Amino acid sequence: MAKKLYVGSLSYSTTDDSLKAHFEQAGPVESATVVMDKMTGRSRGFGFVEMASDADADKAVEMLNGKELDGRALVVNEARPLADRPPRREGGFGGRGGGGGFGSRGGYGGRREF
Repeated sequence: MAKKLYVGSLSYSTTDDSLKAHFEQAGPVESATVVMDKMTGRSRGFGFVEMASDADADKAVEMLNGKELDGRALVVNEARPLADRPPRREGGFGGRGGGGGFGSRGGYGGRREF
């Protein structure tokens, strides 16, 4: 059974392939993914590696946590399932809705004269 690992503190130059190659020191890697920002296309500085077995995953954590890749010391630990995290808040402004623009009551200066 494969175990997924969280890998933090990645360099912006780290790729899926270089991440996979680095983790293959500990054993067979099922997949390696660097999480990319949708807007900029740049790395978000973390990723996930899925090792072929639990033993290989434990070995990778022990071997590679704190070790350097592309000039950065990695943070490696077992990935937590999404269900264990607290729910995210809805809405961009704490649920209060968006602010007004020039065409609404909240326009420039806050006062409209006709």
